[in-house]
Amino acid sequence: MKSFYSSSIIVLLFIGCSRVPITNRQRINIVSDTEILPASFAQYKGFIKENKLSSSPSKTKEIRDVGQRISKSVDKFMRTNGMEKEADNYRWEFNLVEDELVNAWCMPGGKVVFFTGILPICNNMDGIAAVMGHEVAHAFAKHGQERMTSSYGQQLGGLAMAVGTSGGTEESQVLWNTIYGVGSQVGMLAYSRLHENEADKLGMVFMIMAGYKPEEAVNVWIRMSERAEGKTPPEFLSTHPSNQTRIENLRAYLPKAKAHAERINKEAVSR
Repeated sequence: MKSFYSSSIIVLLFIGCSRVPITNRQRINIVSDTEILPASFAQYKGFIKENKLSSSPSKTKEIRDVGQRISKSVDKFMRTNGMEKEADNYRWEFNLVEDELVNAWCMPGGKVVFFTGILPICNNMDGIAAVMGHEVAHAFAKHGQERMTSSYGQQLGGLAMAVGTSGGTEESQVLWNTIYGVGSQVGMLAYSRLHENEADKLGMVFMIMAGYKPEEAVNVWIRMSERAEGKTPPEFLSTHPSNQTRIENLRAYLPKAKAHAERINKEAVSR
């Protein structure tokens, strides 16, 4: 029986091997959209229902306008590169929640939350686009599904199906919150440094495609660094690259991001 499970996992991992578009990083993902998205959408709906949305129409409009432009860039890339079926699975939604948390996140399938506490760090529309691009990139690269796959392999059980088909059982709720952290006070999805670095790069490409100034991605992290100076960093930053590392990496990646964005936009126009 042990040999059977081991062989099955090897086969699943082989089948689940693919590469992240644009960065070309090899990943393993055996969790399909049909398994994870229903739970993602249900969790997001519950979160929005239980939290106070911003009372500022102008700020909410800014978040939604930027989100729509960034998501259209993602959609354009996918449809230009033979990913039409995958693009159809996204249900983009952007909400601004009244909370002092300096945070934002995007759940699998394109469900985005910004907290009002991050707006001073964003500072302007390009800053919002930098954060939006980063969070949307997590969904585009299927980082959530990768985390599910990792847990699936560790537990040798039906994790993906348990979460994807859950109707709200206590076990699946705990499992979901453990992996994504949506129910925590920190409020952001828990990704690895590898995923964070990749989302930084992809997000910069998407914000350029959408017509925003990519240099502001660097400035966002400069402001984040200034805010954190002399203070204990938020708990979620323990799994993230340091502010200075992000600043250096984003500056170094800027020319390549511009080249990617220019190429992708040209390819989309020519089709």
